[in-house]
Amino acid sequence: MGKKRGYKKNLIAVLTVGMMLTLSGCAKQASGPQYLQEEKSETEQELVIETEEAVEEPETEETEAVSESMEVPAERVKVNGMIQSYLTGEMVPVAQGNRRPLAIMMSNDKTALPQYGINRAGVVYEAPVEGNMNRYLAIMENYDDLTRIGSVRSCRTYYVYFAREFDAIYAHYGQSTFAKPYLSAIDNINGIDGIGETAYFRSKDRKAPHNAYASFAGIQKAISKLGYSQEYDSSYEGHFRFAPEGQPAVMNGADARPANKVTPGYPLNNPWFEYHPEDGLYYRYQYGGPHKGDEGQIAVKNIIIQYCSAGYYAKTEYRNINVHESSWGYFITNGQVEDITWKKDGEYGVTHYYDASGEEIVLNPGKTWICIATANDMKPAKIE
Repeated sequence: MGKKRGYKKNLIAVLTVGMMLTLSGCAKQASGPQYLQEEKSETEQELVIETEEAVEEPETEETEAVSESMEVPAERVKVNGMIQSYLTGEMVPVAQGNRRPLAIMMSNDKTALPQYGINRAGVVYEAPVEGNMNRYLAIMENYDDLTRIGSVRSCRTYYVYFAREFDAIYAHYGQSTFAKPYLSAIDNINGIDGIGETAYFRSKDRKAPHNAYASFAGIQKAISKLGYSQEYDSSYEGHFRFAPEGQPAVMNGADARPANKVTPGYPLNNPWFEYHPEDGLYYRYQYGGPHKGDEGQIAVKNIIIQYCSAGYYAKTEYRNINVHESSWGYFITNGQVEDITWKKDGEYGVTHYYDASGEEIVLNPGKTWICIATANDMKPAKIE
């Protein structure tokens, strides 16, 4: 397997100009943890001047606490052919755990449901796109037996950054004009390029643009043709900190409180999570009922709600979500929630999340769902 990596870390420096966000609908979040109530200056955003090459069709619609002195292992150790996953903190086969994950764009349009393969994702990012719709970036390492993944949709700028945080290979079917320049900063498999015929196929049970799917075999062929390495970069040290097996992380801070139902506030699909104490998981619902992938209802161990300032690229409906300027949010696990802050480690680095005391949060091993929230076009998150 080749060793190619298409990263160009200084790309934005030459492709962007300092320009203020279009102010319509760009108000920042007005509430949050008291320790974050500070006035911030408007952040300069990128304006990329580029000709669009792919025009999309419009879319329709408890336990022992982790000791403060406990050290979370920084180095993974192989045990009986298994190794700790960078995505979930669980023990997985070495071949999967040491292979760069797939980060694949998925539609959430009603006509595209169910999402195939989403139950396998160790981490899912949910973020707004145009028309109050959401799209998912499903990051997975356990997909070897999948013959249908998706439906696969197009890229937006901020998803490139999410995928880079996990040193993932990014799969998407086209892109907005504003996202295109950023794709050279990541190993990606683009459905509208020549490689698309290798990686993707069209199903007959859906209508375009909701019928483009990937498969493990197709993705692997595309990776081979493109010469991408499937080994993690030598500098990659993982994304999250996980509690050790048998010592679940619980929240002991003064702001910790019950979290049995979590409603992020997205206006169109109106999703929520319900906590099931019998297995310690949060089951997901949307569009008025259970949110099911092709392998059943989605359930996750950890939820992160990450507030970001946002606006629009001038004179368009394309959102420009700022995933770099530190802000606040919530961390939910094991029936509890606490206020957090977040800070990104450099332009293409990892986002770290901190509790009210300034300590980096420790996740419980399992799947994590990250809701990217914007204050100006979403209802406030509700946690009961």
